[in-house]
Amino acid sequence: MEESEVSYRQSILEALEVLKGSWTVALLAELALGQVQYKDLLEKINDFEARSNWKFHDRPLTGRTLTDTLQRARDAGLVERLAGESQFKGVWYKLTPLGQSLLLALRPLATWAQEYREEMARLQRP
Repeated sequence: MEESEVSYRQSILEALEVLKGSWTVALLAELALGQVQYKDLLEKINDFEARSNWKFHDRPLTGRTLTDTLQRARDAGLVERLAGESQFKGVWYKLTPLGQSLLLALRPLATWAQEYREEMARLQRP
C-alpha cells in the first residue's frame, strides 16, 4: 500500500472526527448565516429541524447537547465564543475561518448526497 493512500485515508478519518456528533453540521449550518446569540441557537436549530419534519434527528436538540456540541466545535477551532461586555449582554458564537472553510469543503459532499439520494430513488422505482 502506498503512503499516499494511507495519508488520504487518514485525512478523511480526521475530517470525520471533527464532524462527529449528530448536531455538528446543524450548528455549523446555522452559524454560516452569521454570528448567533447562544439563547437563539437552540431555537433556530430546532425550528429548522421541525420544518424538515425531523428527518435527521429523533427529538429536539437540548441545551446540554448544544453546549457539548459548541465546546467540541470550539476545541476543533471551528467556532469562536464572543462574550458581551457585561454579564447581561449575552454570549454569541460565530464561525472561525477554519469553520467557514470546512463548510465550503462540505459543499461537494452535499452535492454527492443529493445525487446519491436521486439515484437510490430511481433504482427503487418499479
